[in-house]
Amino acid sequence: MNEKTKIADRSAREDVILIKAFQEGDKAVFDELVLKHQHKLFNLCYRLSGDYQEANDAAQETFMKVYESLKRFRFESAFSTWLYRIAVNICKNKLKSLAYRQKKKTVSLDNPGMTEDGDSALEIRDDTHSPDNELEKKERMRAIEEAISMLPPEQKTVVTLRDIEGFSYEEIVQITGTALGTVKSRLARARLDLRKRLRSVMQDGLSSC
Repeated sequence: MNEKTKIADRSAREDVILIKAFQEGDKAVFDELVLKHQHKLFNLCYRLSGDYQEANDAAQETFMKVYESLKRFRFESAFSTWLYRIAVNICKNKLKSLAYRQKKKTVSLDNPGMTEDGDSALEIRDDTHSPDNELEKKERMRAIEEAISMLPPEQKTVVTLRDIEGFSYEEIVQITGTALGTVKSRLARARLDLRKRLRSVMQDGLSSC
């Protein structure tokens, strides 16, 4: 078991402890769940919506729904999977709303905005920090970010969950409620579209299937 898997397993166990405490009447522990997941949840909402205020509203609405339903959570999936499923559905509904479409802004490459934890919005996770190629990586990431923002919502969702957030296909099926074959098909189309848009800068931008 690699270190990343160990961390994920430990985090999942912590969620179980907190949820069981909540279900037994300790409502205060919900704040711990929010603090633990809020940054990652906000980043997901921002990547799907492309708008800071919409992402903030979606994240708040997600936690409200979670609070209302957590008493009935049956641990049939990981809490994070359930949390993301709610968030994806909320973002999807917002994207479909006429009011949102009318006010949606294009994310600027020069100023993509900042997330609540101070990171560049839509930033793709990259754990390498070589100063020699930092500028090149930033330019490539910005190109990838813009290309992803231009994808259709359903393709944007699966490529974000798979290639940015690192969820497995099975987890994406649970989060989106979409059949496995459809998930793979949408992901393949999204990657193909991104490669066409990015060409040379896409060499290392996406993980392989």
